This record gives sequence, structure tokens and C-alpha cells, in this order.
Amino acid sequence: MNKASFPTPAAITAVLMLLCLPAFARADSARSGAVQTPGATSPSTQPMRAPLPPNDFAGLNLTDEQKAEIDKIHREIESNKSVVAKDEKLTPDQKDAMLLGYTRMEYGRTFKVLTPEQQKEVRQRIQARKAADQSAQKRQPPPH
Repeated sequence: MNKASFPTPAAITAVLMLLCLPAFARADSARSGAVQTPGATSPSTQPMRAPLPPNDFAGLNLTDEQKAEIDKIHREIESNKSVVAKDEKLTPDQKDAMLLGYTRMEYGRTFKVLTPEQQKEVRQRIQARKAADQSAQKRQPPPH
């Protein structure tokens, strides 16, 4: 194989971080509602772990081929995640960004394996979850 066709680790990190920016923005806006004591901890010492989304793929009637492909995707992504988790050169923020990026990649690749009908069902679940999240945020009292 030609090594020139493989992206550099720095390029991969940059792409994954760009993919993660919208998720971090949502996480930051969600956290802004919480009361923090000034000077308790600096933002750089707090891990930027976004909670995993609920399994929007649960309960779908998958074919054996789909199950095999999804399992293959999952194993590949988990292998990549374990490499990142063990990498001593990365800061915790970089690790979090890359792990979140891999999670998003897995989600996207899994979505592509689904039939159009299954994709529609997953989209409806996501919309329902987002609507529920928004209504829950509206019910919370504003911070003082």
C-alpha cells in the first residue's frame, strides 16, 4: 500500500475534533445551567465526556447481514478507541474528543447499514428524544 494515501495522525485528530465541536457546544450550553462555585476546578481539569446517546437502534428488526456488519463496525471502532485510550501522547481532552469522534463515526456507519424504513424510524426516535430534552430544559427553573 502507498503510505501517501493514509492521513497523518494529526490530520485524523483535527478532523475528529472538528466533528466533535457541535457536541461540545451542546454540552457546554447544557452545563451553563448548572451552578458552579468560582475557582472550584478549572475547565481544563474536568473531563469533557458527553453522555452517550440512548441506543436509537434498539428494537429494530435487523437481518443477519445487518447484524454482522454492525458487529464488524463495532469491533473496529472499539479497537480504535482502545488504541486512543492507551495513547500516552494525547491529553485527556484530546482523548475525549477522539473517543467521541469514534462514537459518532460508529453511529453514522451503523445508520448507513439500515434500510430506508429503519433509518426513518431511527430519525423519528431522535426527534422525539430531542423534543423531550427541550421540554425538560424548559421546565427547569432558571439559575439565580
